[in-house]
Amino acid sequence: MFDAVKVKNECVAWIRTFFEKNGPDSPAVLGISGGKDSSVAAALCVEALGRDRVVGVLMPQGEQRDIDMAYLLCDHLGIRRYEVNVAAAVDGILNALPADLEVTAQARQNLPPRIRMSTVYAVSQSLNGRVCNTCNLSEDWVGYSTRYGDSVGDFSPMSHLTVTEVKAIGRVLGLPDVLVDKTPIDGLCGKTDEENLGFTYAELDVYIRTGEIADPEKKALIDRKHQMNLFKLQLMPCFNPGIETKA
Repeated sequence: MFDAVKVKNECVAWIRTFFEKNGPDSPAVLGISGGKDSSVAAALCVEALGRDRVVGVLMPQGEQRDIDMAYLLCDHLGIRRYEVNVAAAVDGILNALPADLEVTAQARQNLPPRIRMSTVYAVSQSLNGRVCNTCNLSEDWVGYSTRYGDSVGDFSPMSHLTVTEVKAIGRVLGLPDVLVDKTPIDGLCGKTDEENLGFTYAELDVYIRTGEIADPEKKALIDRKHQMNLFKLQLMPCFNPGIETKA
């Protein structure tokens, strides 16, 4: 029963209101991967602000095999783009770490998205822009984002929309099917999202919206991931001397 046209229009109005209050002359700046999320987020911003006020930042790490999808999106929307290769920055940090520090695989995987977000903010601040977060509800639900990487931004149009709903809005916005239906790959370990997660987004989205799922093992897996990753959606714990003293 999802009304993609209605929600799209409401989201566009919300983006306009955000910028009226938080940067009437500022552009929206976002990282462009060529996947559905950055594609739909960029298209929403274009409809809300106009193509002249949306800037895409392409950030390959060395050679990116599917960067043509990012070019396709920017050309389709007619938005300005900057391309910054982050390979040297990632390698520079890894090479500068102490030799006796055993850098874990998880640390290596999460470093590039954190550098990418620093890059987006460097571009945005130079343009007096506002950074658009591109996460969706499905990924956030199971912690499929990098804290202080792709999980941050100045405004987030899709954090309460599932993957299924994001794709429906992408079609309403007239995006090419190849962008909307592109197999999601995290860009970190070479596997698809669904291979890493152990369930499909279709299964996850139905479970989020209805609480229904046929496979009890997948239900338990989703619930476990959701509980383990709630900290990513919460503010950093802060000591409050007044409250702590009373406690």
